[in-house]
Amino acid sequence: MAKKSDKVILNEWQEFKENTKRATPIDLNETAAQKAKRIEQLEKHPEKWFKYYFPNYYTAEPELFHIKATKRVLNNPEYYEVRSWSRELSKSVRTMMEVLYLGLTGKKRNVLMVSATRDDAARLLEPYRLTLENNQRIINDYGIQENLGSWEEGEFKTRSGLAFRALGARQSPRGTRNEAIRPDVILIDDIDTDKECRNPEITKAKIEWIEQALIPTRSISVPLLIIACGNIIAKYCCITELGKKADTHEIINIRDKNGKSTWPSKNTEEMIDRALKPLSTSSQQKEYYNNPVLIGDIFKNAVWGKCPPLSQCEQVLTYADPATSNKDKSSTTSSGSTKGVGVIGYKDGKYYLYKIWLDIMSQSRFVGFMYDAKDWCLKNNIDTCRHWLENNSLQNPFYEQVLKKLILTVGRERNKRLTVSLDTRPKGDKFTRIEGTLEPIWRGGDLVFNIDEKNNPHMQRMEEQFVGVAPNSKFMDGPDLLEGGVWIIQNRTMSAETRYSLGARQNYHY
Repeated sequence: MAKKSDKVILNEWQEFKENTKRATPIDLNETAAQKAKRIEQLEKHPEKWFKYYFPNYYTAEPELFHIKATKRVLNNPEYYEVRSWSRELSKSVRTMMEVLYLGLTGKKRNVLMVSATRDDAARLLEPYRLTLENNQRIINDYGIQENLGSWEEGEFKTRSGLAFRALGARQSPRGTRNEAIRPDVILIDDIDTDKECRNPEITKAKIEWIEQALIPTRSISVPLLIIACGNIIAKYCCITELGKKADTHEIINIRDKNGKSTWPSKNTEEMIDRALKPLSTSSQQKEYYNNPVLIGDIFKNAVWGKCPPLSQCEQVLTYADPATSNKDKSSTTSSGSTKGVGVIGYKDGKYYLYKIWLDIMSQSRFVGFMYDAKDWCLKNNIDTCRHWLENNSLQNPFYEQVLKKLILTVGRERNKRLTVSLDTRPKGDKFTRIEGTLEPIWRGGDLVFNIDEKNNPHMQRMEEQFVGVAPNSKFMDGPDLLEGGVWIIQNRTMSAETRYSLGARQNYHY
């Protein structure tokens, strides 16, 4: 996803400010006595307080788990809670309402917001600052909050002395006093990242920092509230370890054990189905079910089935995935990158892997299979097939210096012509691409391996690599090839593609 420009971010925050003002009108005819009585009644009933002061957030009636969580936090000045609530269950927003309730009623005075980086923490604090600055009902009832000279993004202090500071993981927490008051609220939100969770040492260092540097900023004699919000995105992450030390570690998923929405007044079954449908299983499990998928558990099996005649497909292409090594399988027993060429078809919402040539092989053998794939398509009554070759920016020098010449040489030897389309798409992490593109269609039974090829050693090799797809797997070249072909079918119009006609001319007409 492209990073937002400063102008876009500024416009979004400006819209947030305006929406907050519009959403919180006040009664100008209310007397001082009526006002004092209303505030008193609201403060006695936190849910009513939330609903009155935050109508733009309080758009659905809370569930029992929301109400119970708030009671735990508001009734226990010294408390440690970890909230692994699914996305769309309002863990950060409810935490913000609770903290502002405690701050505006004078029960808490010094708030630290901690996230993976200082910028992330400042971003998470910005709704607090803009709410205090623009919420007309808060201003009317608790006074003007904006304190000129102490009102910066990531660190600000209200006129009544309620202080907020953003802090990145492993950043020094020194200087977090609010005059004589040490932090009495520590909020930890989105402390884990996918990248850092792949390195247990980084996670361990962050946990040690929380326990040895962050929490000790407190005063022993002043009650401390800690709320950590985050999904369980890895088996070992900050949230799992913080949860072991917390008074309460509450795990609430988007659906309960009976498969029903845990917050139906906000998230209907139809809404959940629509939101989760385009996501891979691992993304669903991690973000909505607090269940990071174990390595090797993405594809449990290949779906074998009868493929329709190739000529009946709506789209057909061949896709070739090269590697710079020039080893034949006979020259190595267990190492080397596999190269592959596959024939992929699409019909009625299903993707079919008709045939594949996948092995550790020499460059000349690889190129020969590219021509074999074309011949196979011709024999199956397809004479207008596009033949794609992966060629991102890192591979291009090898293509220009080696493969291009070799394709011409093999073409002359066979007296054939091969028209190649280069897939120049920038490619990120291989596992992420494979999972993101293939898992949703595999899960729906719409990715089919040709059962007529089940005894073919190349297809068997493909199946082995397919079910072994994992973040640390070294053998995903076959699934990577399949991802490339499926992605092209899904995104047929490509902004950057180059076509080259290579090899000796023959009677194949395009």
